[in-house]
Amino acid sequence: MATASQRLSEQLRETIEEEVATGKLKPGTHLDELELAARFGVSRTPIRETLSLLAGEGLVEIRPRRGAVVAQLSPARLVEMFEVMAELEAMSARLAARRIKDDALAQLEQLHSRCEQAAQAGDPDAYFYANEEFHKAVYRAAQNEYLIEQAFSLQRKLRPYRRLQLRVRNRLPRSLAEHQAVLDAIRANQPEQAAQAMRGHVMVQGDRFADLLVELRSFENTAA
Repeated sequence: MATASQRLSEQLRETIEEEVATGKLKPGTHLDELELAARFGVSRTPIRETLSLLAGEGLVEIRPRRGAVVAQLSPARLVEMFEVMAELEAMSARLAARRIKDDALAQLEQLHSRCEQAAQAGDPDAYFYANEEFHKAVYRAAQNEYLIEQAFSLQRKLRPYRRLQLRVRNRLPRSLAEHQAVLDAIRANQPEQAAQAMRGHVMVQGDRFADLLVELRSFENTAA
């Protein structure tokens, strides 16, 4: 059973993780323990524990003489991580097409509808959260606990960058169409088509990677 200190650290981790994902805390931002402790009204101990948790996830780096900073990924590292993410998600979609239960399929369809509503409203923030839940539902539908753990772990590290992708012009309707292809293949019990559709949806290469780099530069410049 988690202690009060552990629960507090977990709550703080979720809050800071969300601020990284939403851009409130940008790559390279210094995370001062005293400032964070004052801001959240806690001692430095849970802050230190929280930063350690985030470092373990790869969202924060602990640097000599500088302390904790929000992780700043190189373009090459981003490509590598998205390559792995695409394969994890493709595997999830493949297994989901074989194993999904009726109630899980109904939930996936509801989440797709939420994505559709957000896309039609031109609301990238609402789409981001609905999109996350759609992907998580696919992971769970795969019914492979180890795969779910690995997919969730890498998904957390890539959250800020997946969110940035949604800023690219016309990305929301394209993303929605890609979701539809994944959903159709899962519903039709077509494992390889589901995997292919999901891989293409997640993989960042060519023009999509160039667009992401442009957004990333703009994102980081606002932190300077």
